[in-house]
Amino acid sequence: MTIHGLWVISKAGGLVFSRSYSDVLPPQPVNTILTLAGILHGIHAITAKLTPAPIPGVPISGLESFEAEGWGGKVFLTPTGTKFVVLHSLPQAGLDDLLRRIYEIYSDAVMKNPFHTPEMPINSSLFETKLQTLMSSVNA
Repeated sequence: MTIHGLWVISKAGGLVFSRSYSDVLPPQPVNTILTLAGILHGIHAITAKLTPAPIPGVPISGLESFEAEGWGGKVFLTPTGTKFVVLHSLPQAGLDDLLRRIYEIYSDAVMKNPFHTPEMPINSSLFETKLQTLMSSVNA
C-alpha cells in the first residue's frame, strides 16, 4: 500500500491540512493544492445532491473515491462535515480502515486540543507525529 498524500478539508471547503508522504506525484504549489481541495469540496457537494433515490435512514455522502492513471483518492466524510482525502496508488485495499485510523488520530490530537480553532489550519505536532508514524507503517 502506498499513500502519496493526505488532505483535510473543513466543512466550509478550506484546506486545513496537506502533507505528502511520497515523491511519486509531482509537487504542487500551495495555491494549486488549495484550488484542487476547493474543487473537490464542490464536486463532493454536487454529487451528494445528485443521488437519484436516497434510502431513508442512510446518510448521503457524495463522492467517495476517484481514480486517475495509476493513482486515486478516497474521501472520508466525518459527521461534522470535515473531509479526509487520501491520495494513493492503485490498486489499493484497506483504505476505509486507514481513514478511520486517521480520523481517530485527528480526534485525539486536534479536536481535544483546547487551543485549536475549528475551520482553521491544523498546527499540531502531536497530530503530525502520529500521522507520520501511521504513514510510515502503511508505506513500508
